Parts: sequence; structure tokens; C-alpha cells
Amino acid sequence: MILAYNTNGFAHHRLDDAVAILAELGYRGISLTPDVNHLDQKTKGFDSACDHLASQLREFNLKCVVETGARFVLDPRQKHQPTLISPDRIGRLERLDFLGHSLGIAARLGGDCLSFWSGTSTDDAPHAVLMTRLVEGCQRLVEFAAKSNLRLAFEPEPGMFIDTMDKFEELHAKVNHQNFGLTLDLGHLVCNGELPIRKHILKWKDWLWNVHIEDMKRGVHDHLMFGEGELDFADAFAGLRAINYAGMVSVELSRHSYDAVNAARKSMAFLKPFAE
Repeated sequence: MILAYNTNGFAHHRLDDAVAILAELGYRGISLTPDVNHLDQKTKGFDSACDHLASQLREFNLKCVVETGARFVLDPRQKHQPTLISPDRIGRLERLDFLGHSLGIAARLGGDCLSFWSGTSTDDAPHAVLMTRLVEGCQRLVEFAAKSNLRLAFEPEPGMFIDTMDKFEELHAKVNHQNFGLTLDLGHLVCNGELPIRKHILKWKDWLWNVHIEDMKRGVHDHLMFGEGELDFADAFAGLRAINYAGMVSVELSRHSYDAVNAARKSMAFLKPFAE
């Protein structure tokens, strides 16, 4: 497995500085979150910035997964909006276009998958309607991804429409595509009380393409520094070893950006013994 770090945890750093620091600290991969100050697709210098990042990844021999959880990259006034389940078709297409461009970034950087989530509902549509919207978006996206030999890794997220593993299982069956798999955030399983973690790793071993990690407490969706929550790291890493997981295990501590370097250093020291 590859220990990595999500760039949303370096929100106050220049992207090239963040990548260099993470490589120095021993990380072997980055989870790139394109954002308003990190490889923003709407800026004039996007192409050159993308080429520079690709060169950096080669220089430091870093793997890459592209994440799409930037908070205000589409709407500066509404967090994580619009989404693939928005009631407005134009909004859904805007999210789909963003995800499609993010797939393009993954291809340029040599990444093998794109991670994304459902978002939250902003209307009173019933479950079946929301699911139909989401499945339609996922199916359109996955066909585009397959043409580029890329995979989609969908993340269940507490508070969003698809928040639990049972709901992900429903979505996975409906999308029904070999390029549609799972991003498993281990802290989210703790938050939802979906334990033990190893059970889900073993169940989804053939579809598990991306892993997020942080500490967390049951019932509270707050990404905590390692050792401050209730996650059973021995159980989690035993599960990953049992399936010979070779993908990225990415630290996700976006709210620790104010102390990014120390947070990344402490995270590496904590996780390395489990990952070896």
C-alpha cells in the first residue's frame, strides 16, 4: 500500500511546495484536490501548472489520485454545490463537467482513478428520484472514464445522499460498470458505526481502489489527528494486508491546514508502523 496525503490539508501552501514537502516527509503519493488555489481549471495558467505538477510527480516518483471534494470551486456561496443530485439539470451538468475535467487532470498526471461523492440534496425529492439523478450522472461519467482507461472510485460520505455502505451497495448495483468502484474513508465507517472496518474491506476487496484515513469518533463527522478518536488502526491495516491492497491510503486532514507540515509529519510517524 502507498501512504499518501490529500492536498486539501495544505490549503495555505503553494501546490508545488506542498508536493515537495510531502515527498521529503516520505509520502509516496498525493491525493490531489483541484481547488481555487490548487490547479484551478478556470485560471489562465492551468495548463502550465498541470504540466509542472506532472513533472514534479515524476521527479519525486509519486503516485496520484484526483479528488473532487473542493468546497467552493463551483459555487462561491454554497459549499459543495451543485452536485449530481441537484434539482436543476444545469447544475447537475455543471458538476458533471467539473468531474469530466478532473478526469482529464488524472489522465495528464498519470493517475488511475477519480474519487467523488454524491453531495447533499437541496430539494424534497424522494430517494428514488435522487438515486435516478445520481445513477444517470455516474453512468455518463463512467463511460467517459472508461474511454480514457481510468476508474471511478465513489466515496460514501456522512451527511450526503450516499452516506453508508448499504446505500453505496445499492448505487454500485445500479451503475453496474467494471470501472465503477469504491473510495473507502475509514473514519467515516467509525462515524457511522459501521464496524468492524475489516469486514467492509474484505467485502469490497475487488472494488476497493482508494482509501482515506484519519481518526474519528462515532456519531461525529470530524476528521481528527491520529490518536484522538476511536478508529482501530490495527484492524483496518490487517484488513488491507489481507486483500493485498496496493493502492493509496491518503491522510485527509483539511482542517489541519493551519499546521500542515507538522500534521503531515505526525501522521507519517503514526501510520508508518501500521503500513510496514
